[in-house]
Amino acid sequence: MHGRRKILVTGWFSFLHGEATAGDVLALDRVRAVLRSAGLDHDVVWSPGFRPDGRHFEDLDPAAYTHLVFVCGPVHGRQVEELHRRFAHCTRIAVGVSVVDPGAAAVTGFHRVLPRDAPGAEPAPDLAARAPALPARPVAGVILTHGQREYGDRRRHAEVAGAVTGWLAGQDCARLELETRLDTRDWRLCATPAHLEAVLARLDLVVTDRLHGLVLALRAGTPALAVDPVAGGAKVTAQARACGWPALIPAERVGAGVLEHWWRWCLTDGREAARRARAGFRAGPPDAADGLLDAVAGVLR
Repeated sequence: MHGRRKILVTGWFSFLHGEATAGDVLALDRVRAVLRSAGLDHDVVWSPGFRPDGRHFEDLDPAAYTHLVFVCGPVHGRQVEELHRRFAHCTRIAVGVSVVDPGAAAVTGFHRVLPRDAPGAEPAPDLAARAPALPARPVAGVILTHGQREYGDRRRHAEVAGAVTGWLAGQDCARLELETRLDTRDWRLCATPAHLEAVLARLDLVVTDRLHGLVLALRAGTPALAVDPVAGGAKVTAQARACGWPALIPAERVGAGVLEHWWRWCLTDGREAARRARAGFRAGPPDAADGLLDAVAGVLR
């Protein structure tokens, strides 16, 4: 009997005007694991906006399917109702969904609803909670600047940011955009240096074209992949030299190959190198402040 079944698995991640959330996709993984364990043949349909190379509604022959399973999210609205019309011949099941209005056509169109929450029903755990375990992925903080007009025609900030972010988009990692600017009124920004350091210390690496992106990452013991956005090198290059930090790319050499090289280094040897840099900072290397008192005394004479 199972051999004659063909199940189409859908959700809000399937609609052109829907969205794919991490929770939705993990719920899908849970459902697919259950179907695979039972040997049930199934396809997943994706929004072309999320997975352009995936299977899309416009590519499907509805007659190829005997069952439709709708996964996660709220069961409401025109797009869900359209599923009932287009796949009227299928047995339609909703699983792990929120039912807001039990009498809505989007809900009553299903032959069976297995909700995570519904009026008058005891709530069930969301499907994402029991999704298959995921492999660990590196977390990269990204600190870029688009300013620094003082460098005039030596500025390569736009080109550097475009190359770095375009390359990062293809990396299998979590990306966290950060800002070194502090603000006590904007909840999205850190209000103190301690707040930012707490974030940096928890990252696997920092990708930055800012001087303080480099220094603060190393101060937190986190490796930094630094790019100098000024042609010929400027303060980022100077600071990398002062810190003895090798993972520096000149603006003129930014490209996938060199970015990949230093990315791998930061995630391997760079971890220990960053810890040594942090220990070196704490040991108190000479800096400009060491000459401050003599300078003050000299001015006062």
